[in-house]
Amino acid sequence: MRGTMEPSDYKHIALGLIFLKHISDGFMAKRAELERDYPEGVEDEDEYRADNIFWVPKPARWAHLQASAKQPGIGKLIDEAMLEIEKVNPSLKGVLPKDYARPALNPVMLGELIDLISGIGFKSDEGQSRDVLGRVYEYFLGQFAGAEGKRGGEFYTPRSVVRTMVEMLQPHDGRVYDPCCGSGGMFVQSEKFVENHGGRIGDIAVYGQESNHTTWRLCMMNLAVRGIDADIRWNSDGSFHRDELPDLRADYVLANPPFNVSDWGGNRLREDARWKFGIPPAGNANFAWLQHILHHLAPAGTAGVVLANGSMSSTQSGEGEIRQAMVEGDVIDCMIAMPGQLFYSTQIPVCLWFLAKDKSNGLVGDAKLRDRRGEILFIDARKLGHMVDRTRREFSDEDIARITDTYHAWREGKGYADVPGFVYSASHEEVAKHGYVLTPGRYVGAEDVEDDGVPFAERFAALQARLEKQFEDGERLENEIRHRLKLVSYVGR
Repeated sequence: MRGTMEPSDYKHIALGLIFLKHISDGFMAKRAELERDYPEGVEDEDEYRADNIFWVPKPARWAHLQASAKQPGIGKLIDEAMLEIEKVNPSLKGVLPKDYARPALNPVMLGELIDLISGIGFKSDEGQSRDVLGRVYEYFLGQFAGAEGKRGGEFYTPRSVVRTMVEMLQPHDGRVYDPCCGSGGMFVQSEKFVENHGGRIGDIAVYGQESNHTTWRLCMMNLAVRGIDADIRWNSDGSFHRDELPDLRADYVLANPPFNVSDWGGNRLREDARWKFGIPPAGNANFAWLQHILHHLAPAGTAGVVLANGSMSSTQSGEGEIRQAMVEGDVIDCMIAMPGQLFYSTQIPVCLWFLAKDKSNGLVGDAKLRDRRGEILFIDARKLGHMVDRTRREFSDEDIARITDTYHAWREGKGYADVPGFVYSASHEEVAKHGYVLTPGRYVGAEDVEDDGVPFAERFAALQARLEKQFEDGERLENEIRHRLKLVSYVGR
């Protein structure tokens, strides 16, 4: 498809078919189980829904589409299949792509794509099938985000960043909320965390809002592939102007808001009750997002937010005063400076804000948290990560563990120590001396340099000798260049 259309178009074609294959596989596996154990329930839709499996009508089943893949009308058959599925599964209404019959889409290519997806070795076991499909879907989202460049960042947050945030907050159970949820990566990683720590899908309740309808559809399919039941709202006004979940108080908020949005309509919200720490500037939504998220936190809730680095130090239009009020209000738990090149959409480095409504104590899973009032943890992670290609960096498991283990040790008061150049626990008084700037580099200091045992006088003499040699080399090169320029000038005459 790559040569005939843009990634922003063909991602919906590919992801829609992967989704269709997934729900059809799940349906057929359940049907085979019923035929074996309870034949009279084979046509009972409730038997499928009881196991969180979508009912798939006959014309929408993958075997039927695969048998028709070589027909010139295959696009129309896929569109009809999508409509049939939406008709009998209300939670998917308006979610599935239905433009496979458009003239620009070559039916031969579409048939070949169906054959290609048919050959993917999804396992028959529903749990394994769902996991494989989920990973395929997530991989495709990441690849499409890379292909779309800057626009890709609108729907996809890199896995390194999401995993770091989820491992920091450890959402074992309770309500998880994302006010700008994109394609739902924060929710998927939260559910993975729960499952990896002995819980089950469903231990957390998922809530979200998205203003881009196309992205909302990607999110709904992503969560459905994973078997995650969620309340994800869409409206074009967005979370600031039409908050779909005004009464929600979440235990965890995970968000990657659009950076530095200047046209968020702040002038129409000057008196809003959410601005507890100060009215955010109309020209930048960063502190509106932070306060919207704090507004939606439960009394013991915690949040992780991705923002542009400027949010840590900007003093424009009252942002410095809002940041000061948040420090004095004791809602900032940890600040992390991230390396550049983590994102598809921007090469600039970003930071992570971790907020807590109540830092006095608490529980996360089985861990007892200490009283952290009056303190903020600063982590400088700019040197972590490795390049996976020419333009993009990722964190390894060890990088993520180093960051998150440090935070947990600090929160729990077990084995934490400041590490020069990496982490420092600062008091509010120290933060005030720095003018309430929250850039970790100001606090963690320089990394300790290992002493090589060479006396200073000896090391200085060696450096001086090297410098003298470089001066000599420089002078020789300068003379050589002048000589050659004279020759060029003479030849030119």
